[in-house]
Amino acid sequence: MDARLQRRIQRYGWDKAAPFYEQYWQAQLAPARTRLFELAELRSGQRVLDVACGTGLVTVPAARAVGRSGAVVATDISDAMVAHVRAEAAALGLAQVSASRMDAENLRFPDGSFDVVLCALGLMYVPDVQVALREMCRVLRPGGLAVAAVWGARNRCGWAEIFPIVDARVQSEVCPMFFQLGTGDRLVLSMADAGLVEVRADRIATELRYDSAEAATRAAFAGGPVALAYSRFDDETRRNAESEYLASIAPYRTAQGYAIPGEFVVSRARRPLE
Repeated sequence: MDARLQRRIQRYGWDKAAPFYEQYWQAQLAPARTRLFELAELRSGQRVLDVACGTGLVTVPAARAVGRSGAVVATDISDAMVAHVRAEAAALGLAQVSASRMDAENLRFPDGSFDVVLCALGLMYVPDVQVALREMCRVLRPGGLAVAAVWGARNRCGWAEIFPIVDARVQSEVCPMFFQLGTGDRLVLSMADAGLVEVRADRIATELRYDSAEAATRAAFAGGPVALAYSRFDDETRRNAESEYLASIAPYRTAQGYAIPGEFVVSRARRPLE
């Protein structure tokens, strides 16, 4: 895997996905965010870093939890995502929020800058996860918490065929290691290898509910990690890819639309006391 290619794919892909992300994923990802906040135990006055912040679905509630006496710094590789967070924070009057475009593998903050580091469903997209986790550990104060959520095992995520469907049409290496961190104890072991301690993880079974075939395909293609590749498809390629994807999720069709199985892994750890 070419790391530079992956970073370009993620940067420009999420720029494409940003306008659709909340519409198609806010409710579907809520169980992961809920557990993330339970494990983070945020308190007033804390300094929090939100890595791979996306549109701010974690940033905004984190800012409310730490209050005006705290601070939340949001980072993302996508300019569009960062711009969205800045605009949302300004509209909501959350002066304690700042946002910057930044690579998770190169967090430009001094050692020990934060009480808590959060990363909600972003680590799967990082070319070198261990470097990113070591950076998360480094910027935590001694005893500070790192909490991360990733997608779970591939065989428990009913939408997983989206990747081979897209890769068959464009050689973009879209998220080749996407499900790796959700397999077995990989996330726990990765956090421990990065120098974090007291590592624990929870698996959460969930369902992604969409009320129509259009909503399901828009979520998968326009609002997610394959958005850059999808944007380059001509109309016929899009129709064929969407039809193939709908066939792959047909077993999850319900009277109300679709209920596609999924799984999250949410893990918490601490930076050791020095």
